[in-house]
Amino acid sequence: MVTRTSLVGRRTAQKFRQAAISAAGSLKIKLLLFCCFIFTLTLLASRAPSFLGCGQQSIPPLDRTSRKGYTLLINTWKRYDLLKQSISHYTSCPGLDSIHIVWSEPDPPSDSLVKFLNHIVKSNTKNDRYIELIFEINKEDSLNNRFKEIKNPMTDAVFSIDDDIIFPCSSVEFAFRVWQSAPDTMVGFVPRIHLINQLKENGNSYIYGGWWPVWWTGTYSMILSKASFFHIKYLHMYTNEMPASLLEYVKRNRNCEDIAMSFMVANATNAPPIWAKGNIFEIGSTGISSLGGHSNKRTECVNRFASLFGRMPLVPTNVKAIDSRGAWFW
Repeated sequence: MVTRTSLVGRRTAQKFRQAAISAAGSLKIKLLLFCCFIFTLTLLASRAPSFLGCGQQSIPPLDRTSRKGYTLLINTWKRYDLLKQSISHYTSCPGLDSIHIVWSEPDPPSDSLVKFLNHIVKSNTKNDRYIELIFEINKEDSLNNRFKEIKNPMTDAVFSIDDDIIFPCSSVEFAFRVWQSAPDTMVGFVPRIHLINQLKENGNSYIYGGWWPVWWTGTYSMILSKASFFHIKYLHMYTNEMPASLLEYVKRNRNCEDIAMSFMVANATNAPPIWAKGNIFEIGSTGISSLGGHSNKRTECVNRFASLFGRMPLVPTNVKAIDSRGAWFW
């Protein structure tokens, strides 16, 4: 005998089953719609440049009759394989007009090296382009050599780079365009920061901050010259107007020429540098930064330079230049 209570229970259970089936179906439909929405967004994002009438190659070509390209100023020291690899890569970048290799070794570059590099330049240049290749030979070994004034430069823009890191041409060209919008400042890929030493009461003591303080705070005040754009005029200023005691300090300690350049540009402009987003590929592992006590030495440099300049010219900033064409969120 079926009781009224059991009938009500069965009907209630059936309603729950139907509700569950309906909810499951609704959830599947929502998931399907969501997947279709994501697929549509992805498709639109991949084809957006064509919809807008422009693509990755939409940057107008450079006028070769004017000083609108850039000079590659590459610092090297007895790492010929890295030098060859770097020159081979950067000669494929469309904005490159000139290459100046800072050479401070006791012996001049060998004929075979010069011949090989010239062959690379000639092989990689197309469309009747001409890329100048010059060795800047220095009689003495000093880190100040990397900022020695260039005679009869072809361009206003200088891309200063070390021989052990490589950036894709797309990143280099993007940073160059950013620099063109603010040619008096430094634009580059490796940010650093100066921090106030909280243990000192007078507030005139500083600490050199590497990558991690920049990453944590999103703030920086320096762009290292191992990968940066700046105006050719700053080579003249560094060579002829920098305090002699500062140049001697850099030469003696074999460090901090990049910090000195940041100080000089900030002192001249009263403005911060610009950090441009770019992919970094390290092709070498031996350098000054790998030596012990590197951070402490650079903290000493920051305080010494602030004293020589009579103030702290570095300007902190949170601005970062990003190529929105390759970014999902911006």
